[in-house]
Amino acid sequence: MTHTTLGIIGLGAMGAPMARHLLDIHGSLTITARRPQPDLVEAGATWAETPRELAASVDALLVMLPDLPQLEEVLSGDDGLLAGIRDSGLLLLIGSTSSATGVRALAERLSAETDGRVRVVDCPVSGGEDGAKAATLSIMLGGADDEASLATELLAPCGNPVHLGPLGAGQVAKACNQMVVSATILALGEATVLADRSGIDLDKMWGLLAGGYAGSRLLDSRREKLVTGDDSPSGVAKYMVKDLASAAEIADATGTRPVLLPTLRAAFDEIVESGLGDQDIAVSRRFVAER
Repeated sequence: MTHTTLGIIGLGAMGAPMARHLLDIHGSLTITARRPQPDLVEAGATWAETPRELAASVDALLVMLPDLPQLEEVLSGDDGLLAGIRDSGLLLLIGSTSSATGVRALAERLSAETDGRVRVVDCPVSGGEDGAKAATLSIMLGGADDEASLATELLAPCGNPVHLGPLGAGQVAKACNQMVVSATILALGEATVLADRSGIDLDKMWGLLAGGYAGSRLLDSRREKLVTGDDSPSGVAKYMVKDLASAAEIADATGTRPVLLPTLRAAFDEIVESGLGDQDIAVSRRFVAER
C-alpha cells in the first residue's frame, strides 16, 4: 500500500464506517470532528484537535461533509485546514456531493492561494450507509491522472473507486446517480401507497416485484421502511434538493432539456416545504399518502 498519510474529516453516517475501513487497511488514519470519536481512537486512529493540526500531519485528506459550505467552514481561520498545510502540499479528496462547477472553482482558488500546494480530486460516493458499512461504495473520481490514481489506491478499502474524467466528473456522475435514485424512491413511494390502499400485502408484493424489472438495490435497501412506514433517517431527503439542483446546473451547461428532472426537483422541494426533509428518502410513501 501507499506510504501516503491519510486523514478524514466528516465522521457522520457515511464518514465513520469509511474511516474504520481506511484505518483497518492502511494501518493509520488521522481524524478530527466536532465530537470525540473514542471508538476510532481506540481502534488506532490518531486524534487531531483542530483541522489545522490534521492538515499538518497528512499528505491526503478525505472530506465527507454534506457540501462545499461546510468544507469552507473548516478551511479558513487560524485553526483551519489551510493554516496547517505542509510545504509538500495536500491532496484534498472531496467526497461531498456538490456542484461540479463549485468544485472546480474551489480547486482553482485553493491552488492560487497556496501556490499549487493543494490539489483536488472530487470523489462522491453512492451506496448509502449500508454500502459504507459493507465497503461496497461506488466511488466516482474526477481529477488529473496522477492525483486520481493515488486517490484510487487510498479509497479502495471503501469500495470501488473509478476515475471518470477531469475534475468535476465525479460530481457529474453523482448528479446522474441522484436523478435515478430520486425518481426510483418517488416511484416506490407512490406504488406503495397505491398497493396499500388497494388492500395488498406490501411485504409480499415487494418481495415478488423485487425479482422482476422493478427490483433494484434501492428497493432492497428501503423495502422494510416502505412496508412499515418507518422513515427514520439514513439518507436524508432534504439533501436531494441540492443534488438535483446540481443536476439542473449540468443540464443547463450541456444544453439538455430533461423531462423528469423538473418534476423531481418540484417533488423534493415540496417534501422539504411540508416538513419532511429531515426524514429518510423512504418518506416518499408518507409524502404521497398525505398529499
